[in-house]
Amino acid sequence: MTGPISPKQRADGRFDNKLVVLLGGSGFVGRHLAAELLARGARLRVVSRHVEKGYAIKALGNLGQVQFARADVAKGADGLARVMAGADAVVNLVGSFTGDLDAVQGRGAGVVAAAAKAAGASAFVQLSAIGADAASGVAYARSKGLGEAAVREAFPAATILRPSIVFGPDDSFIAMFAGLVSSLPVLPVFGPGAKLQPVFVDDVALAVANALADPGAFGGKTFELAGPEVLTMLELNERIAKAAHRTPLLAPLPDFVSGLIAAFTGWLPGAPITAAQWKLLKAGNVASGTLPGLAELGVRARPLGLFLNRWLLRFREHGRFGVV
Repeated sequence: MTGPISPKQRADGRFDNKLVVLLGGSGFVGRHLAAELLARGARLRVVSRHVEKGYAIKALGNLGQVQFARADVAKGADGLARVMAGADAVVNLVGSFTGDLDAVQGRGAGVVAAAAKAAGASAFVQLSAIGADAASGVAYARSKGLGEAAVREAFPAATILRPSIVFGPDDSFIAMFAGLVSSLPVLPVFGPGAKLQPVFVDDVALAVANALADPGAFGGKTFELAGPEVLTMLELNERIAKAAHRTPLLAPLPDFVSGLIAAFTGWLPGAPITAAQWKLLKAGNVASGTLPGLAELGVRARPLGLFLNRWLLRFREHGRFGVV
């Protein structure tokens, strides 16, 4: 199926009064997914270690439509049975770049899937990442790959979604680069030729909701969620600078220089890039083309260019009150 979600498709994919549990639901993707599920009539239980970060979600639903619960996946099964009670569907959004990654998104993902299965959930979606590989030498990619395997073992009918870098108006990715291009006269670009295929956060939310709504069609499968454009890091910085009406000198760094900086300064607090980040950047972040993607989930991917000029107004000189 290709094309945007039609009103009929949305109606067919409703969750009227069904309980959907969002693990890690207070984060960036969780907030957007919550809005989509609430619009489809779901009851939501938002679960997080720092659940107070998600309290704004309550305003998106009707009275009694949103519930919050605190749990820590890294501590194992303790507490998960309580937050899974009565779940019709479960989404695991929990992830991290630091700390005990295996406990969070490796074996931890399997613990979440097992708890969902034990609670009787009929659908489970695991948010993984493009590049997930249980044999990777990078802890992040390795733990994501191990997590996928653990989920498959515990909940064979789970749907695994591998997004590329996710962008949105409230992300920490585009906003970070926009902040840099608007404040620095010279901006070094690490891995200028590295390829990315960023995906819009609301497209990811649609994909998750559609997968949950039809586990018979999508369960047991793995999908790559990537946008319609492949950009290099240099191209991405150029486009951000243009949308922000800024003209910093973009200085592409040779790979050996980037590697040295990552190796010798990456362990420092506030380092521009860590050794692990450099390895992931060099590997790129684009869909392999061997797995189904957004189109097969009924979503037409929207490009970054649709949004940049509007989103980056605040990074222009004098912000929204400058000369357009």
